[in-house]
Amino acid sequence: MLTTGFKTDKKNYELHNKDFSKELIELKEFFHIPGLSVIIKHRDQTVYESYLGFADVNKGIPMDSSTTIPMASLTKIFTGILIMQLVENKKLSLDEPINKYVSNVNIGDSIKIKHVLSHTSQGNVGKHFYYSSRFSWLTAVIEKVTGHDFEKNVKERIIKPLGLKNTYLLKDSFQVRNENRKIAMPYFYEGQIKDGFIDYGYSAASGITSTVRDLAIFGTAMDNNSLITEESMRNMFNPFNGNLPYGLGIFTQKFKDQDLIWGYGQYDCYSSLFLKVTSKDLTYIIAANNSLMSDPARLIYGDVTYSLFALSFLKNYVLDLPKEPLFENTNSLKSLEERITPNNSAFYLKKLLAQSVAESFMAMHETGKSEVSKNILEKVFKLTPDYDMYADLTVLHNLSFLKTIAMHKEKRKFTKFDAELEMIGTKLLAIDNNNPYANYYMADHYSKNGSNELAVKYFSKIVDAKNFSRNWYTTEAEIWLKNQKKKSD
Repeated sequence: MLTTGFKTDKKNYELHNKDFSKELIELKEFFHIPGLSVIIKHRDQTVYESYLGFADVNKGIPMDSSTTIPMASLTKIFTGILIMQLVENKKLSLDEPINKYVSNVNIGDSIKIKHVLSHTSQGNVGKHFYYSSRFSWLTAVIEKVTGHDFEKNVKERIIKPLGLKNTYLLKDSFQVRNENRKIAMPYFYEGQIKDGFIDYGYSAASGITSTVRDLAIFGTAMDNNSLITEESMRNMFNPFNGNLPYGLGIFTQKFKDQDLIWGYGQYDCYSSLFLKVTSKDLTYIIAANNSLMSDPARLIYGDVTYSLFALSFLKNYVLDLPKEPLFENTNSLKSLEERITPNNSAFYLKKLLAQSVAESFMAMHETGKSEVSKNILEKVFKLTPDYDMYADLTVLHNLSFLKTIAMHKEKRKFTKFDAELEMIGTKLLAIDNNNPYANYYMADHYSKNGSNELAVKYFSKIVDAKNFSRNWYTTEAEIWLKNQKKKSD
């Protein structure tokens, strides 16, 4: 439990650090991450800082405090700050139509700057959250209002005032050499660690490259209101439309009565997490040189508690919980009922679901993982038959993914959780009939089960939906429908 003593007693937080360090090593090994950088700040005090593994595996160069890592979508938090600065200076209004500044897209006046900034510009505008590539349109907004390019705005308004020595927008390989930047090498995991590639280029949506130390300074500036006013910061942190998982440039949610303010980054070969627990004055920042700190948790859907990295931090520094293992195995699942109490049940539910999602993702390259995922889900469905407590896109994704793993790796159909999949999908679509992810998972499910008429229904909803930018699900739906038409002709 985080107490007043935690803030001042070094021995107190050293106990937390020991358990957290052990779990970080477990997570690093589970996800085969070459190198990790992590820092935890309580106000302006560093509570924990560690650098694990390698920035360059081939050369044996360790990760350290000056190794920069492409942080991908953590750039969106910087953009949120820039937009709020311009609002404070009365240079623009969040209620202005985005098409006033972006002329190369065919959109109506109903889509405002605030809708793009909050990822609510698709579908029924302002009503639903869909993480969207439209966020990059804010590049033009900032540039046209200020008369300067996006890079200069980030430098002059954030990087220089805060003295961030190792933070920059990543342009190209020439820049890395010319500026003598020390950058972590990129990696994939495909059964073994393989060399990857760097995603060059930047916009309002991605491109910031930094260190956890620099991002901690940035986080402290957010706390101190040295970049924008307290009122502007509250506007950023408040859930858009009162109940959505995103504010203005940053995610926002509650877990066990704690306000969690967070962002994540994910490239093909990098991942990052920035998490604030405002009531505890804690900031947690972690970054890696493969994608597996973010990708398995489906953070794009807006729930940071599907991240085992986030749960480890919350368990060790924020929540009043007894010592509990982060990972469950076949034997420990048998004694699960004995360990669950009213105080820890919400955490256990999230921990089990997060591990199940992680296990199924890693099953793409490792045998036995899908069985662990199934065993965990079976236990969850038995212990918590009230599906409303966890009927969300991430669970739906996991159920769909297990069917895919079975078909492609095990060469068999998998129908064990079909009832739960259909119930959760139906519930989500009753809330938002146009949700492209829910429609895709339902379509894919029925397609794999040979119920093509139902699959057509859900794939068609994706293709026919109004006011959605193209995405991977659009392409897959079109291809499936085209192939189905050929078969029927």
